[in-house]
Amino acid sequence: METNKTALVLGATGGIGGAIAGALLRHGWKVRGMARDAAAAHKQNQQIEWVKGDAMRRADVVEHARGVSVIVHAVNPPNYANWDKLVLPMIDNTIAAAQVAGGARILLPGTIYNFDPARTPVIDASTPQQPCSRKGAIRVELERRLEQAAPEVPSLILRAGDFFGPGTRASWFAQAMVTPGKPVHRITELTRDGGHSWAYLPDLAETAARLLDESEKLQPFERVQFEGYYDQSGTGLVEAISRVVGRKVATRHFPWWLMALLSPFRGFPREAAEIAPYWRYPVRLDNRRLTELIGPEPRTGLDAAVRTTLVHLGCLPESAVNALSVA
Repeated sequence: METNKTALVLGATGGIGGAIAGALLRHGWKVRGMARDAAAAHKQNQQIEWVKGDAMRRADVVEHARGVSVIVHAVNPPNYANWDKLVLPMIDNTIAAAQVAGGARILLPGTIYNFDPARTPVIDASTPQQPCSRKGAIRVELERRLEQAAPEVPSLILRAGDFFGPGTRASWFAQAMVTPGKPVHRITELTRDGGHSWAYLPDLAETAARLLDESEKLQPFERVQFEGYYDQSGTGLVEAISRVVGRKVATRHFPWWLMALLSPFRGFPREAAEIAPYWRYPVRLDNRRLTELIGPEPRTGLDAAVRTTLVHLGCLPESAVNALSVA
């Protein structure tokens, strides 16, 4: 059991960072959140100790990491852009800060971009990382740097699929499947042939907190996979939205072909075209190591998770949400 329960959360104003910060608070941790506008962040959440800083400035991260035992590295370039310029400098700053803090453990929310989905239907800690995109190559290098820094700087990579849930407006669920702020009249289907992995954010955050509470069980460099909701057919999430809304909702397919056609012009189409294979091929996350560490994965029922997500996106009235039940 971790005795110094103080964590610095980078990206605490974002979806995944904010959710993990909230879970840590519920588990009795003191949470320090770094934000460029700390005053505005404080107005949103007064339970967190907010400090002003930028993850791209090493001095900021080093200063605010003093006295912590964990650094949650939940920062990512917005809109899938500028990964080559931002991702690796930010993790280097976090590693340097963890060293100065005396070997604080880094928690990194991992992605499946490290793998070629056409050749990797199941991912576990030993699965060879063979990226097929620029983003994937950057994520592989990011994890290599964490592995290289251990054991002086221990780290935990918690890998998951695509997010949905409260606080996930910057997600494929929120930005493509439905329209935030509007009732659900049509659903955009993203998966081509089924087998997509989804992570309900409150469950993932609870998992992160449970893992950090069991730090003595963790290896100096640990990769665990969060299974979440595996949509075997590719229509499971779409059907759940219809059930929650209470009627059969019309669907349409996301225009992946158009993204490929427009990709030479860069911008979002190029970024979307690059990750299209992750929606074409089935990829499941093997959570056996995770369950060895904390027991059964936290698992909210699919309809309850979808209902809560739609309420927070403004697609359903607040009266429609059921109390969140985490196993």
